[in-house]
Amino acid sequence: MRLVATQSHIEWTDATWNPVTGCTKISQGCKHCYAERMARRLQAMGALRYVNGFRVTLHPEVLGLPLRWVKPRRIFVNSMSDVFHPDVPEPFVEEIFSVMVRTPQHTYQILTKRPERLARMADRLPFPPNVWVGTSVESQDVLQRIDWLRMVPAHVRFLSCEPLLGPLPNLPLEGIHWVIVGGESGPRARPMKREWVLDIRDQCLRYEIPFFFKQWGGVQRRRAGRLLDGRTWDQFPDRLEPEMSSSPV
Repeated sequence: MRLVATQSHIEWTDATWNPVTGCTKISQGCKHCYAERMARRLQAMGALRYVNGFRVTLHPEVLGLPLRWVKPRRIFVNSMSDVFHPDVPEPFVEEIFSVMVRTPQHTYQILTKRPERLARMADRLPFPPNVWVGTSVESQDVLQRIDWLRMVPAHVRFLSCEPLLGPLPNLPLEGIHWVIVGGESGPRARPMKREWVLDIRDQCLRYEIPFFFKQWGGVQRRRAGRLLDGRTWDQFPDRLEPEMSSSPV
């Protein structure tokens, strides 16, 4: 099988790297999962790496792929899964982190809906400056994920408020270095209100946190665009020294 770099259409990254595929739904943000939809389509097309559909599957043959990429890039790790899904063995997670340590020219962006497992493993994982970790916060129902994320000694910790399903006033942004906001896209996309986005944007401005507005979303997301107050918001964090927050439990 020929392995090549996977260029991404996700606005805040350059490429995707998927040593794991498949996941299970754990919150309302998962309801219309784009990765599940894509995995089912690839399975129907006979793609070898998706013979299991959206069942969690390890792909050790893909682990070394970033070692071949000389040009620096931002890499979204497991866009088709969750590194910290309980069905991903800890030794395999450690192998993923080992590759990231060996390729400091790249910036890795790990996004999880399971930051509690990440936090519990953190003392056994390396967190060099090129490894950014984030969690999904689509509504107030999952705000506790931020507390777990802040326990992790990453140089950059970020929030992905996508799909944004409700207002998020008074976000606990201490120890957070980047916030992404976006609306849901695709079939049956749930609406996102402008005032929710503006409020999060204003919170970020107040605390001098880089803000990235990904999209308005909807069934025709490209037509809806990604302008907010007449401009794009494409701010990124710098690499920072780690700082720790207290345990939420």
